[in-house]
Amino acid sequence: MSERETMEYDVVVVGAGPAGLSFAVRLKQLQPETTVCVIEKASTVGAQILSGAVIEPGPLDALLPGWRDNPPPICVPAGEDEFWLLTKTGGRKLPVPPGMNNHGNFIVSLGAMCAWLAPQAEALGVDVFPGFAAADNVYNEDGSVAGVRIGDMGVAKDGTHKAGYTQGIDIKAKVTVLAEGARGSLTKQLIKRFALDKDSDPQGYSIGIKELWQVPAGRVTPGKIVHSFGWPADNDTYGGSFLYHLDGDRIALGYVSGLDYSDPEYKPWEAFQQWKNHPHVKPLLEGGNILSAGARAIVTGGYQSLPKVEMPGAILIGDTAGLLNVPKIKGTHQAIRSGMLAAEHLAANGLNPAGFDAALRASPAMDELKQVRNIKPGFKKGLWFGMANAAWETVTRGASPWTLKNKPDWSTLDKIGEHEEPKRDYVQRELPPRDRLAGVYFAATEHDEDQPIHLHVADTTICIERCSVEYGNPCTRFCPASVYEIVEEAMPDGSQGKRLQINAANCVHCKTCDIKDPYEIITWVTPEGGSGPNYQNM
Repeated sequence: MSERETMEYDVVVVGAGPAGLSFAVRLKQLQPETTVCVIEKASTVGAQILSGAVIEPGPLDALLPGWRDNPPPICVPAGEDEFWLLTKTGGRKLPVPPGMNNHGNFIVSLGAMCAWLAPQAEALGVDVFPGFAAADNVYNEDGSVAGVRIGDMGVAKDGTHKAGYTQGIDIKAKVTVLAEGARGSLTKQLIKRFALDKDSDPQGYSIGIKELWQVPAGRVTPGKIVHSFGWPADNDTYGGSFLYHLDGDRIALGYVSGLDYSDPEYKPWEAFQQWKNHPHVKPLLEGGNILSAGARAIVTGGYQSLPKVEMPGAILIGDTAGLLNVPKIKGTHQAIRSGMLAAEHLAANGLNPAGFDAALRASPAMDELKQVRNIKPGFKKGLWFGMANAAWETVTRGASPWTLKNKPDWSTLDKIGEHEEPKRDYVQRELPPRDRLAGVYFAATEHDEDQPIHLHVADTTICIERCSVEYGNPCTRFCPASVYEIVEEAMPDGSQGKRLQINAANCVHCKTCDIKDPYEIITWVTPEGGSGPNYQNM
């Protein structure tokens, strides 16, 4: 076995999202001599970033004071806000909740914004390496984090080395900054190894499914922001939509489903498509076409689910740490804020992570999460209790003497037959795409078919013998990309049997399977660097 090649930096950052890039920029502003590299699994920076996204500009103003003179390519000042409770055939316009007032904010493509931010980091001397997937953590002899291992390239499905095989290098650093976004694969290992979640509730997630549309001229009001709840979600399922009017006759729209849902038959992708066919939405889209589509898990556990964000040799920032503000549906300002705070802490403490957890908890980022900590968990008791509770928590600014608890999302599914099937009240769909596979096309996702499957199922007999009976194989429904299929096949004795087929090449890296599988037997790991979705302006 050849000795792995090693590169050394003062700091290695995993993930070129808003948190990782903001961290790198801020650290270089403070300490230009510190060596920093950012590694990103996508083929280009921003290609696997998917978000609404409306951003609060305060943290970006602090990071790059002149950014408004040279804004990202999609950057539309927020205009009017609307907030709707939908029924199947109409809806009621409600007052906009204070947290969702977007006056002074900007609608952006987060992917395009990160592609815009990366060269600014490079201009300060940061090395940014897209197309390199951090496949594993590396440790020092004392057990502290020493850096990351880049995945090998050119490995065949059976594990043999293809002609272009290249062994992954180790990138070693004094401190490793995990900025992988929601449900990071390396972060998941570190949380377990260092018991970072022993004093917090389990983390919670939602799945956000998004499309970018080009629509006929005259329909778009640039800057208009519309959010809705209600139909097509039933009273017990946390769901809501966003619809953002961009420039160039484009509309960004999506639907968010809480992954704490209990209905084993629920299909998040179908709920999104149903919502698009609502009478308030369909007329905007008819005659238009989809430019890009995709899905991503969103971290929604909030204040009570925040793990410890430091360990020997490493720290967690942004969505990896769980800093998204659920009622605002915003995490970008928190990501930038936490990245800057981490850079300032490390610069002031000789790159020692110790004390960062306390610094984050004493910061405005945490004040914001504490105020809204009870809003999302309140919806576990149904839509109307959730709305009343949200109003109370908003009025009191989170001053309730209690903190509601979070349960792990994998534990919330009811079994088939135990769940009272909701009245779905769905409509006949007419807008594209016709099914999930057609939707995958718009994600431009690419994986070499002859590479190891990056979705590891610990025991596939559970899928056939237990899950099919108890839950009806929900992976075939919650995955937005038709990765999981139960297929019939002839057995050696001539009878018909079933097996799980994993269509890994369809995967859009949303991580939903890693989160929602009721047996916790699915593990998402990084595929070969550069593989996966290639989003445009998402």
